[in-house]
Amino acid sequence: MNYDDLNDYELISYIQENNEEANNIIIKKYEPLISSMATRMLQSCPYLGLEKSDLIQEGMIGLNHAIGYFNEQKDITFYTFAKTCIERRLISTIISANRLKHKHLNESISFDTEDDGSLEYFLRDNSTNPEKIVVDEKETEDLIDIIRAKLTDFEDQVFELMLSYFNYKEIADILDKEPKQVDNAIQRIKNKVREEMKKYNK
Repeated sequence: MNYDDLNDYELISYIQENNEEANNIIIKKYEPLISSMATRMLQSCPYLGLEKSDLIQEGMIGLNHAIGYFNEQKDITFYTFAKTCIERRLISTIISANRLKHKHLNESISFDTEDDGSLEYFLRDNSTNPEKIVVDEKETEDLIDIIRAKLTDFEDQVFELMLSYFNYKEIADILDKEPKQVDNAIQRIKNKVREEMKKYNK
């Protein structure tokens, strides 16, 4: 059988039967996509000490996750699902590297959305005007979980990068979106954060 002639769905079916040749073909097929995404994201944040090989390796893990969890019955192509899994794995890697770099800042949550780099803190009651809010680790985790449950997938990606101290221009580069798209998402996130903070401070 010539596995090169098979489509993604057929290859995955063989992979699930532990067919090594089918697995090698789909990996080879998606290597250029992973390499391209790794290059783009590395250019977006070259100061984190990551190598392209590191991101490619993480991208491969994302692809393997897609292969293992793809459900053909759902209304989504494998390409779209794989691209999402790869992208999220790369973003998680970048976020982890950035958080290590900014470990001393983890007590506070900031949103950098201005061209001049000024910081605006939104995890607060609108009736007060502190520069930042500092809460214990458990409260912070609970609050972030509540907020993220209100966000769309795109907003959640933006929010996660915001929490890791990337500004909106860097986020646009990492997610391969127009800055205006990211800025609009940030405004929606701000509104949702304000609403949750009203409840949080009651």
